[in-house]
Amino acid sequence: MSTPSAPPPCPHLAAHRLSSRPLRFLRRCLRVRPLGRPEIRRDPRELPRCSPCAAAAPSTPSSPRLYACLSCAAVFCPSHAASHASASAGPGHQIAVDVDRAELFCAACGDQVYDPDFDHAVFLAQSSSLLPSTSSSSPSPAPRKRRRVDYRAWAPDPAEFALMSSADPTTSASAAAPAGLRGLNNLGNTCFMNSVLQALLHAPPLRNYFLGDRHNRFLCPRRTPVRHRAADAEAAKVACLACDLDEIYSAAFSGDRMPYSPAKFLYSWWQHASNLASYEQQDAHEFFISILDHIHENIKDDQHKPHTQGHGDCCIAHRVFSGILRSDVTCTSCGFTSTTFEPCVDISLDLDIGHNTSFGVANTKSHVRNGERSLAGVNSKVSTLMRCLERFTRAERLDAEQKFFCERCNERQESLKQMSIRRLPLVCCFHIKRFEHSSVKKVSRKVDHCLQFPFSLDMAPYLSSSILRSRYGNRIFPAEASDADAVSELSSEFEIFAVITHSGNLEAGHYVTYLRLNNHWYKCDDAWVTRVEEHTVRSSQAYMLFYVQKTLYYKACERAAAV
Repeated sequence: MSTPSAPPPCPHLAAHRLSSRPLRFLRRCLRVRPLGRPEIRRDPRELPRCSPCAAAAPSTPSSPRLYACLSCAAVFCPSHAASHASASAGPGHQIAVDVDRAELFCAACGDQVYDPDFDHAVFLAQSSSLLPSTSSSSPSPAPRKRRRVDYRAWAPDPAEFALMSSADPTTSASAAAPAGLRGLNNLGNTCFMNSVLQALLHAPPLRNYFLGDRHNRFLCPRRTPVRHRAADAEAAKVACLACDLDEIYSAAFSGDRMPYSPAKFLYSWWQHASNLASYEQQDAHEFFISILDHIHENIKDDQHKPHTQGHGDCCIAHRVFSGILRSDVTCTSCGFTSTTFEPCVDISLDLDIGHNTSFGVANTKSHVRNGERSLAGVNSKVSTLMRCLERFTRAERLDAEQKFFCERCNERQESLKQMSIRRLPLVCCFHIKRFEHSSVKKVSRKVDHCLQFPFSLDMAPYLSSSILRSRYGNRIFPAEASDADAVSELSSEFEIFAVITHSGNLEAGHYVTYLRLNNHWYKCDDAWVTRVEEHTVRSSQAYMLFYVQKTLYYKACERAAAV
């Protein structure tokens, strides 16, 4: 069996190359349409017609093409191409160009031909159309500069407010569904991805970042074709996850209510997390951490800024979700305390069911502040978010295998460890540990206990400043206090906006997201979005809870602004 061979080159094109200039000079005769298709530059009022039969330029796919001779600029259709090539005196009249598609055509052979110089001219024309025009002699109009105006505060009058309320579903109390509420199709055990995406789509700081065009997928340098990159070839093969997330934001807030398929986002995530590239069910919490890590890799607002660990100002993912935890390990022999700080994007909490505190009575003030009147009136078999946070920030004694090396005693001693929150993020994500794995018994199980959580949460009792104040009273050394503590105390009140739940068991489970929009709850079950009552959310098995700060504190202007 013989292998197919390439067709022989056109002899008329080869003769044209020898008798005239290279076809690269035709670049100035080309222009690019808004969708990227090149054509021959001409006056917009001009309508090309075939010289022999007066056939106009094609308006439908079935209309005949029109070609312009490269030697005499005569225009003809395919029916009169051969006659023009034979009747014209002198060489070079066989080669023409399609006036609507900018493709070379041999009138003598009756077929398209290809020239590398002409293809390069077309490529240069398409590339230059993507860049802002810097030449004053270019016939294309330069983009208009927006005039700078002074800022003036504006408040709508009653007529304008009524018009906005009737047009914008986010300000209308009678609207069927708020803006951005759109189902996501299940692409095969991808409910874990859909549930996390719904929470990210409606996280106010992250939503404002992408809808404010702070990351434009059309201008992202990582979307440049691979053949144009001279940098790392391996990094060029990996898609930009932030660009795909920006595309999902555009689709969700476009007003279309039909379910959206995030197939492109799933494929991009598979490229970043190749070990999880399968249609098997994954853990929503692990997917959430993976997404933030890869957004951090794709978005770096300032490459020259020193990225101090835990400061959370290097990318939008860390500015929204990053906080700082404080760990104090105290030697029980001499009282020496070793303090470390750890950045975090979420807080993993154990379900606390009827456990007593190890040291003293539980702090009832935090429960009263977050809606629980007293511990005596709460069922000890029911776990609450406040109890989980109290257990997280409670001092615990390290066992003999985890003895702490005391710098003052110069030997390993028994110690107490206590965690606290040094700095709160804009969005607090609480991960409830519902999956237990025993390395001794070699078994795994899911904890199905109900978790009670408030819609308004005050995080002040769990801050490092509150923990130190309860430990030392007001005798806090100046070095212990910081600006981060002051800002966290000012913005310690949070409101819930999303709850991710898990139903089923380890082998066969399903994730669902509940969104709180315009003070109403909506259930996002893959492609199905329905409105539900508050008691439905409270009775669900919460797996991940998302809270956003009620107020944002700006240190530069020393004032607080509502979210």
